[in-house]
Amino acid sequence: MRNALTCDVEDYFQVSAFDGCVARSSWDQRESRIERNVERVLDLLARRNARATFFVLGWVARRYPRLVRAISDHGHEVASHGYAHERASALTPRQFEADIRSSKRLLEDLTGRRVIGYRAPSFSIGAANPWSHDVLGAAGYRYSSSVYPIRHDHYGMPNGPRFPYRVGTPGALLEIPIATARIGRRNLPAGGGGYFRLLPYAMSRGLLACVNLRDRAPAVFYFHPWELDPDQPRVRGVTLRARFRHYVNLARTEPRLNRLLVDFQWGRVDDIFLGACDE
Repeated sequence: MRNALTCDVEDYFQVSAFDGCVARSSWDQRESRIERNVERVLDLLARRNARATFFVLGWVARRYPRLVRAISDHGHEVASHGYAHERASALTPRQFEADIRSSKRLLEDLTGRRVIGYRAPSFSIGAANPWSHDVLGAAGYRYSSSVYPIRHDHYGMPNGPRFPYRVGTPGALLEIPIATARIGRRNLPAGGGGYFRLLPYAMSRGLLACVNLRDRAPAVFYFHPWELDPDQPRVRGVTLRARFRHYVNLARTEPRLNRLLVDFQWGRVDDIFLGACDE
């Protein structure tokens, strides 16, 4: 069974956990490492002949258009991660619409291909903003991968569906949650992120295998380019919790990803869940 490998293309200083100490107005003055890190990811995927979906920030795309074209030229899907990594739950419907339309238009202009997928920063679509799916559908998106059905202090819909479901009006948009394994009465994180760095690799592999073998369903896994960069600059003023979550086991991410690419079969979100899309 093929699973969907996804990469959220954002730089190390753009994560939501650093919002309180890294102003967006300072982004242009900070050392960017996004190009080298995404190229590192592309090389890793090429060695394993794997395809993936890259959810790209509009802010990154505008400054590094060559990088976006390289992702597309390597055969990967380019999807939207919004423009400036603002949580969907922090925007009004009008602001959200402007954000997702501008990022979609920019990515399509750069690649010459339709952009049909979206992922909200920090999985920020949930019970508080169900209108988001209607707005996405009206803007021309066919799917969202913005829900992680776990309990977490920054995000999560622990009672949400674990597998793809139709949402919005008239139910045309497909929401594709991040993978979880149901153990007892709880959903355990099987879809990557900080859990992939924190937990032993054998546990991550076992949870993904559980989704494939017991649930007989493809899994959605995600990571960030900065997670392959243990030498990234350290951001000052970060809380101890955020520091631990961001920097723990960075040196282990690339070797673990390499093992993951060997242990499972991977592909693009659009191919696995929607079939080949029209260009």
